[in-house]
Order: sequence, then structure tokens, then C-alpha cells
Amino acid sequence: MQEMNLMPMLLLIGIVVLVVYIFSRYIIVIRQQECVIIERLGKFHTILNSGLNILIPFVDQSRQILWSRNGVITNVDRIDMREVVIDIPEQKVITKDNVGIIVDAIIYVQITDVKRAAYEIQSLPWAVAQLTQTTLRSLVGEMDLDHTLSSRDTINSRLKIVLDEATDKWGLKVNRVELKNVSPPPDVQMAMEKQMQAERERRANVLAAEGSKQSQILNAEGEKRARIEHSEGEKQEKINQALGDKEAMIARAIGQAKAIEDVAAAQAKAIEFVKDAFGSSDVAANYLIAMEYLKRFGEMTQKNTDKVFIPYEATSVLSSVGAIGDILNKVSQDSAKLPHLKK
Repeated sequence: MQEMNLMPMLLLIGIVVLVVYIFSRYIIVIRQQECVIIERLGKFHTILNSGLNILIPFVDQSRQILWSRNGVITNVDRIDMREVVIDIPEQKVITKDNVGIIVDAIIYVQITDVKRAAYEIQSLPWAVAQLTQTTLRSLVGEMDLDHTLSSRDTINSRLKIVLDEATDKWGLKVNRVELKNVSPPPDVQMAMEKQMQAERERRANVLAAEGSKQSQILNAEGEKRARIEHSEGEKQEKINQALGDKEAMIARAIGQAKAIEDVAAAQAKAIEFVKDAFGSSDVAANYLIAMEYLKRFGEMTQKNTDKVFIPYEATSVLSSVGAIGDILNKVSQDSAKLPHLKK
């Protein structure tokens, strides 16, 4: 009787377990940016997107593929549609100038067609890694070492184009490629460091030489400018001095001309006065000549000498002076008599 009572209970427990299994297995909730490939009886049926999805028990099965989950490549049935990073293992690559370098990279990829990613390639991450390595060897082999070290952007761009074209048939898009490390051998690296040090020293010497040259040029320019300014100053000074001398000479000449003019005017007035006084121009001329003669004669007698030589003509001149004196006395007497002569 007790065994008869246990059978329904065991049956009930089995049904409950089966229902729980079916619910957990065939009623699934898919998160955002994830999808699941469903095969019905081993054949591709549909792709489930985010939300609540119900499968036919024991008929529909999810398909697993090799893909990245939390940075680890593993078999997953829920495929992450977001952009993921695939680390490409480092490898030795020979450059065009036969230098072996160690190169590794990372690529940023994103699945665009889940069906092709599952059915067009057996192991998508591994295939992408191998394709990246072979393409990288080909690209670096076309460049020498210096070009490789200085052309990372070029290598990244060309590598992205090749990978994007090759992986398009796999439902994969390559968004970005980056070289992480490009490491030459230790001896080559040491030689490069020495070369760079020598180049830096050369540049320092060139800069020092350029600085010294520029300094000498500036000093020469300054001295030249100073000499020019000094010459200009002396030139201007001489010009100003010459102008001053010229102005002084002109002023002196003008003064002398004015003095001569005044003397001439005074003499003219004197001649007119003498002429009016004597009433004869001949007598006035003789008077003036005699007076000038006496003036010069007086200058001759003032010299500190024991002997004085008197010209023969002096007697006639003196007699003329005496006659002129008599005339002047007569003129003065007549003028005293005539009122208009006093005026």
C-alpha cells in the first residue's frame, strides 16, 4: 500500500522537474544587443532577438559559435552584437631591409550578420587573428625599419582596409586596427639609440653654430649701424657748421656792403656839401684829394722811424690846401652875412 502511494508522488515530482526543465530550456529571455541562432531539427530556423522567446521543446535547439565573452574567446549560444576587441598575438616580422622585429596588434570588430558569422566560417576569432597576422607580415615586409617605425598610421589604415574586405563575407566589420608594439632587436635598438643621440648632438651643434652665426651677424649689423649713424652725425654737423659759416659770411658781407654803402653815401653827401660850399666841382675834388692825401701822410709820419720821406708832390698839395683854407674862410664870412646860408 505504501509503494502504491509513492508512485503518484514520484510521478508528480518527475512532471514538475520536466516542466521546470522545459521552462528553463525552451522559454528564454534575451538581453539587449544579444541574439540566439535557432536550429529546428538540425537546420537553421531563425534568429531570436532581445525579449521573451518560446521554443518548441526537443525540436528547436540553439546554435553555439566561438566568440568573445567578457574578453575571453569561448563557445557561446548568446552572441554579443556589440563591438569587441580581439588581441592579436605578437609575432616576428622581417622588414624590407632584413631586420626582424616583434609586432602585435589589436582589432575592434563587430558582427553585422549573425547567420554568416555562424555558417560561413568555422572559427571566426581564430580566422580573423590569422588573417591579421599574415596581412601584417605582408605589409611590414614591404617597408624598411625606419619606415615601419614612423608609419604606424599608414599600416593601421592599410590593414583595416584589407581585413574589412576579407571579413565582409563572414558577416564581420572591422572598425579599427591598432599596432600595440613594434619592437626591434636589442642590438638594432641600441644602434638606433646611438644614432639618435648622435643626431641630437649634431642638431645641438648646428643650433649652437647657427646661434653664434646669428649673434655675429647681429653684432656686425649693430656696429655697421653705429658707424653709419656716427658718419651721418658728423656729416650733419659739418653741414650745419658750413651752413653757419656761410650764413655768417653772408651776414658779414651784407654788413660790409651796408657799411660801404653808408660810407659812400656819406662821402657823396660830403662831396655835395663841399661842392655847394665852394661853388665849383673842381675845387671840391681838389679839396677831397688833398684831405685824403693829408690823412695818408699823417699815417706815414706816425711810424716809429728816424727819417720821414716826403714826396715831391707834397708841396703842391699843401699849397692847394692853403688856397682851399682861404676859400673856406671867405665862404664862412659870406655865410655869416647871408641868412639863407646859415640855414
